[in-house]
Amino acid sequence: MFLKSLSPKHLVRLRKTITFRLILWYSAFFILSTSFLFLLAYFLLSSSVRRKNREETHQKLSEYAAQYQAGGIEALKNEVGLEGRSAREDPFVRLVGPQNTMLFLNAPAHWKDFDLTQLDGNSRNTSEELVYLQTRDRKRALEIESTVLSDGSVLQVGQSTEEQEALLETFREVFAGFMIPAIILGIGGGSFLAYRALRPVRSLIQTIRSVSRGRMDARVPTSQSRDELDELVTLFNSMLEKIETLINGMHGSLDAVAHDLRTPLARLRGTAEMALRSEQSKDTSREALADCVEEADRILTMLNTLMDISEAETGAMKLHLDEINISDLIRDTVELYEHVAEDKKVSLHASSPHDVFLTADANRMRQVMANLVDNAVKYTPGGGRIELRAFQQDHQGVITVKDTGIGIAQEEIPKIWNRLYRGDQSRSQRGLGLGLSLVKAVVQAHNGRIEVSSDPGVGSLFTLYLPTIVESHILPSKLTNLS
Repeated sequence: MFLKSLSPKHLVRLRKTITFRLILWYSAFFILSTSFLFLLAYFLLSSSVRRKNREETHQKLSEYAAQYQAGGIEALKNEVGLEGRSAREDPFVRLVGPQNTMLFLNAPAHWKDFDLTQLDGNSRNTSEELVYLQTRDRKRALEIESTVLSDGSVLQVGQSTEEQEALLETFREVFAGFMIPAIILGIGGGSFLAYRALRPVRSLIQTIRSVSRGRMDARVPTSQSRDELDELVTLFNSMLEKIETLINGMHGSLDAVAHDLRTPLARLRGTAEMALRSEQSKDTSREALADCVEEADRILTMLNTLMDISEAETGAMKLHLDEINISDLIRDTVELYEHVAEDKKVSLHASSPHDVFLTADANRMRQVMANLVDNAVKYTPGGGRIELRAFQQDHQGVITVKDTGIGIAQEEIPKIWNRLYRGDQSRSQRGLGLGLSLVKAVVQAHNGRIEVSSDPGVGSLFTLYLPTIVESHILPSKLTNLS
C-alpha cells in the first residue's frame, strides 16, 4: 500500500537515496550470507550422511565376507537371517560365483523396482568399488559395494539411499521455509540499521534547513557515540557556533557604530554648517576645518578599533606570530609613555627577566600594553606610581600593570570590558571606551586571559596570562630595571 501510494517520481527519488541503497546492500548481504551458510550446512550434512552409510555398508560387507570364508554359504545365510530379524529391513546381500552364476540373493520385497540385472555386468569390478542402481522412475538409488572372495566369488552388499534422501529433503524444506522470514528479517534489519545509522545525517539536514530559515541558534543533536558521524556533527556544530559568533559580532559592531557615530557626525556637521554660514575670517574657517579633521580622525580611530575588536573576538584577526622578548616589550612601552608620565609627575617603573619569550604578534601586544599603560597614566594623579612587572609562572608569561590611581568600583569591574563603556569617574577624561575591550579581545586571541583587581582610591592591578612560553638557553635570568 505504501509503495502504491508513491508516485513514480517519488520512487525514482527513493531509489537514489543512501537509505535505500544501505537497505538493499544489507538485505542482499544478509540473504546471501544466510543462503551460503545453509548451503554449507547442507553440503556438510550430505557428506556426513553418505560417509556414514558407506562405512556401515563396508562394515557389513567385511562381516559377511568373514562368515562366508569361515562357514560357506550356510554361514552367510544364517548371518543374513539374524541381521534381517534384528534390523528394520532385510539387508541386500548377493553372492555371485566365478561363472557369474547366482549363488545367493537376499533383497527386501520393495526393492523389486531396482533392475538387479545391471549388477551382472559389474560383478567383476575391482574390489570394494561402489555401484549405484536407480529405480526405473529414478526417484530412489541403491548403493552397492562388492568384494572378491578367495574362491573367486563376488560378494555384494548394499543399502537404499531413501532415508538419506528423506533427511536431505527435510533439510531443503526447512531451508525453503526459513528463507521467507530470512528475507523479511534482512529487509527489516537493513531498514532499522540504515535509519539508525543515518539519523545524524537527517538531523544535519534539518538543522541546515533551520539555519537557512534564519535560526542561527539551531544545533545538531549529538549522540555521544564518538564515531565518524558524531565527529562530523561536533565539527558542524562548532562551525555553526563560529558563524553565529561572527554574525553576532557584526551585528554588535554595526549597532555600536550606528549608536556612537551620531555624536561625532553631528559635531562634524554642526562645525561645517557654522563655518559655511558665518562670514568670519580665514583663520576661523581654518580652525573649523581643523575641528572637522579632528572629528574625522576620531571617527576613523573608533571604526578601526571596533573592527579590530570584532575580528579578535570572532577569531578572524590575522596574527603574525613571532618569538618576542617580554623585556623588550615592556621597555618599548615604558619609552613610549615615560615623557607623558613625567608631565603628570607620575613615576613609571618596570622590571622583567631577559630570558622569558612569548610566541605572539608583536604589534598587537604593543597595542595591549599601550592601552593598559595609557589608562594607568590617565587615571593616576600626580605623585602616583605605575609599576610594570613580568615573570614566568607555570609555563605562562605573566605581565602586571599596577597603578595607584583612582581605582574602579567593584560593581563596574565586569562592565569595563564592554565596548564603549565608560565609568562615572572616567567621563572626565577624553577617550572612546574601547581600550579595555580591545585589550581583552587581543589577549584572548592569543589564547591568554586578563584579570583585574581594584579598590577605589587605592589603585588597580591588571594581570595578563599568556601561554606558549619559550625559555631561551641563556644564563640565569637577570631583572632589568627600566625606571
